Amino acid sequence: MSLIRDSQHLRVPFRDIEIATRNFTTIIGKGGYGHVYKGELLLSGKLTSVAVKRLPKNNHSGQGLKEFLTEIQLLSRYEHPNLVSLLGYCEEHDEKILIYEYAEHGSLDCYISMANTRFRLPWKQRIKICIDAARGLDYLHNHVAENHRVIHRDIKSANILLDHNWKAMISDLGLSKIGRANENESYLITNVGGTHGYCDPVYMNTGILTKESDVYSFGVVLFEVLCGRPFFMKVNDESQFLTQLAQTCYEKGNLNDIIDTDLKKQMNSDSLKKFSKIAYKCLKNDRKQRPSMGLVVEKLEKALELQERAETWVPNELAYTCGNVGKKC
Repeated sequence: MSLIRDSQHLRVPFRDIEIATRNFTTIIGKGGYGHVYKGELLLSGKLTSVAVKRLPKNNHSGQGLKEFLTEIQLLSRYEHPNLVSLLGYCEEHDEKILIYEYAEHGSLDCYISMANTRFRLPWKQRIKICIDAARGLDYLHNHVAENHRVIHRDIKSANILLDHNWKAMISDLGLSKIGRANENESYLITNVGGTHGYCDPVYMNTGILTKESDVYSFGVVLFEVLCGRPFFMKVNDESQFLTQLAQTCYEKGNLNDIIDTDLKKQMNSDSLKKFSKIAYKCLKNDRKQRPSMGLVVEKLEKALELQERAETWVPNELAYTCGNVGKKC
């Protein structure tokens, strides 16, 4: 295949991957694509921590192979700080393996709930992570190449990875589609893909995919982050998607009722309003009313600015009590 030939510089021998993953015993995750392992590979003369995704041998035709080739095509061609980097791949005998930069803190879905015992992700850090992810998605939609856009098709908190500095990176581009960006109405008609609960209802009903489908999915992520709740949950012993609950609460003005109590204590009210407003707009039923990812980035940056401004302001009484006028205690 020409795609594989064009990416020869990324090829890694299977034996090297076996050694790096201790014969595939260092499992760190499981997904529809296959198992993911942590490894240490010598790349460009430097020992590098990597994540190794191995396609099951019974999935080398159809969707599995297509996702494998799509990831190589996109991640070998497009690079951005908020896209996970493809460091290599292996295609030997029956093996199909992808090698990515290692995201030390795993995926965002592990930190949505404030009940997380490993790390209680604070509000300001949550905004920063959302800004990173929004920038990555904006790059795919609007900046990958002239006259091109990439529609991810499976945006969710599990596909947003966090590195050692908590920088967020969009991952899992295997379901992505490439469309034209120089047309007023750019869309693709495809078999519906993605994850139920995050997937754009218009796309599910019509099979017509647009960049606004990704915007909807990102809106679900924003409300997960905002409320400290997963996208699917039990409310009064009934299963309910967060989107339905969040939209209703936002429209009634009682969004505070579904925000985690500990998280709510950290929020500046102006920051909360700015964040929740753009999240709500992402979920609009009319695709034309959904914001571009560029606008989402802009509004999230403003929400962060408002939060930081509130945190740096200290009342005079408190400053005098601390014996250090004008400085935080």
